[in-house]
Amino acid sequence: MVFYVDNEANAKFDFDIEQVATLVATKVLEYEKCDHEVEISLIITGDEGIRQMNNEFRGIDRPTDVLSFPNVSYDAPGDFSVMDGEQKIDLLNPDSGNIMFGDIVINENRVREQAKEYGHSEKREFAFLIAHSMLHLCGYDHMQEDEAKVMEKKQSDVLEELGITRD
Repeated sequence: MVFYVDNEANAKFDFDIEQVATLVATKVLEYEKCDHEVEISLIITGDEGIRQMNNEFRGIDRPTDVLSFPNVSYDAPGDFSVMDGEQKIDLLNPDSGNIMFGDIVINENRVREQAKEYGHSEKREFAFLIAHSMLHLCGYDHMQEDEAKVMEKKQSDVLEELGITRD
């Protein structure tokens, strides 16, 4: 897996952004049994940057905590066989041969605010947002209650396996 990080907000945390993002993303892909070599782009931005993207891509003119932009169109969540089919050619980075899996955008301010609100570390909040977004990149959603339960369990399992808990 290749992770590209653009810290446009110059965010500074007491953990290494790229290391934690890579650790969590790798664990999600492992958990989901995705054996493809993928590339993921991560942007760390602030309220205004994410508000603009949220407005442009979702028509919602307000900041949010995380945005996910999957490149893969799934027949079913976690069914990576689609990356072996016709769409594979459109997903490949011609320079590396890796699947361009998708983009994650995280709002630095929300990481800090939500960590305080939920009473856990900024590292745990950041890791949660990466896990959440990675599951979106794997085709999962949470629009329906049953979908939300599936995502919540997967997020919890991944973070627990990594020892990144709310303590």
